[in-house]
Amino acid sequence: MNHIVCIAHVPDTETKIRIAAGGVSIDEADVKWIVSPYDEYALEEALKTKEAKGGTVTAITFGPARADTGLRECLARGADDAVRIASEGLGEVDSLGVARLLAGVIKTLPHDVVWMGNKGVGTDAQVLVPMLAELLDLPHVNLVTKLEWKDGAVLAYREIEGAREIVEMPLPGVIGATKGLNEPRYASLKGIMAAKKKAIAVKTPADAGVDPVTVAGEAAHVRWTKLELPPARQAVKLIPADDPAKAATELLRLLRDEAKVL
Repeated sequence: MNHIVCIAHVPDTETKIRIAAGGVSIDEADVKWIVSPYDEYALEEALKTKEAKGGTVTAITFGPARADTGLRECLARGADDAVRIASEGLGEVDSLGVARLLAGVIKTLPHDVVWMGNKGVGTDAQVLVPMLAELLDLPHVNLVTKLEWKDGAVLAYREIEGAREIVEMPLPGVIGATKGLNEPRYASLKGIMAAKKKAIAVKTPADAGVDPVTVAGEAAHVRWTKLELPPARQAVKLIPADDPAKAATELLRLLRDEAKVL
């Protein structure tokens, strides 16, 4: 089986985010970038399936040169090849534009399963899985927590509110992974050293069959107009507990008059 794993290179979830001048992007100075955690579940499942059934795993991303670091992490964990669609010079590209670029390149690669996380940490748009499946003309299933392989198909388990849903999907198809599917492995020292020697194929929008004018800048269907940090949290109020009845009265007053939740 040939596996394509789409990854996003995103700010570390522990990074302190600052808004850049202009108010429509983050300040990337001192930001640590990582493979999106949900994409790690997708990569791990692709690697496990390759180890059980044979085949290849190719990691692919859209982004600037710094995204090569994320691709090398995938190579170090066991991916066979890596592809980056260069974003340099494109400007702002929305989710549909990214999906079009990914689909264009994926169509040129052998693939039985296309994997990705159910969302990319950062924008949390959670739209790429169905968009990519539609552009590839493939079935898809998202929010997968367990898989069982059959001849020419896969049983995908999804946790839904109050129940578990089981979907049978023919292959090839697109799978969106989420927490609970597996426990992503760490890269070994041998894998890290080997990954340093592997070449990363760099593609352009033209290689994807996409005119950059149609996916970037003013052509983007969705554009950021303003980014704001959440308001600072108010200081915690401590209520003396030496008089429980008085403390309960004060708590109710605060909930009603200040927090306004009652």
